Amino acid sequence: MQTAREIAAAKPATIRRRKRLSFVKIIVVGFLSLLVVTQVYPLLWLFIYSLKTNEEILSGKFFALPHALQWSNFSAAIDAGHYFQYLKNSLFVTSVTMVCVILLGSLASFAIARFKWKYGQLVMVIFLIGMMVPLQATLLPLMIIFKNLHALNTHLSIILPYIAFQTPIAVFILSGFMKSIPAEIEESAVMDGAGVFRIFWSIILPISIPPMMTVCILTFINIWNEYILAATFISSERLKTLPFGVNSFVSQYSVNYGAIGAFLVLGALPVIIIYFLLADKITKGMVAGAVKG
Repeated sequence: MQTAREIAAAKPATIRRRKRLSFVKIIVVGFLSLLVVTQVYPLLWLFIYSLKTNEEILSGKFFALPHALQWSNFSAAIDAGHYFQYLKNSLFVTSVTMVCVILLGSLASFAIARFKWKYGQLVMVIFLIGMMVPLQATLLPLMIIFKNLHALNTHLSIILPYIAFQTPIAVFILSGFMKSIPAEIEESAVMDGAGVFRIFWSIILPISIPPMMTVCILTFINIWNEYILAATFISSERLKTLPFGVNSFVSQYSVNYGAIGAFLVLGALPVIIIYFLLADKITKGMVAGAVKG
């Protein structure tokens, strides 16, 4: 039993500890609030920008609210910017890329993480090196390759590089998770007569859904607004993706800045919606396997 003197001596220490925790909490909350402001403000500013006239935008008052909301900028973005046509192309290219990245990445990760073979680590190193290759360094070689294959100005000419650049990231995430799956699960499946592909499709893939969702979201975000490869290999108007819509409002003598802002808002909207709906999946997928034996 503590004496009254010991209890009285412990109170100041308890008070100091609480004050210290409160101070740390204030710092953390303040930092997170600042982070939220820096992330949300550009989106809010872009939305306000899209509702202004050219005169208001060029006046230099970047933080001023519009005198009248120019909703016509959004109708111009949809009509003159060929929004739905470019949106359809972006959805097609992104969807095909995501499916191929998940399929190839999961198969490669399964082979690297669950098989014991001589060149497993070497293959993993090759994938890691692939993450370090800058996209710009591949433009000329890819141009020559696709020209010889007569694949220029087709969606295939951008889908293949997208798959090549996104697969290493998928392998890096998925292989780390698959290594954490207990071997006993596979051993019991083998005893029941399951083969390699049955184990992969029926056991490993269902367990790997959280990191696969992370791979899907990251692939979607990286591909959705990609411009360099698409601008290099695509010239046909009917095949262009969403980032090209901004060019519709730039002419030799004038630029419709409000419509550009509206088109950027519409282009970012699918990414924002998907991210907010599946944000928790990214976190779960990133840490999946990190706390498992």
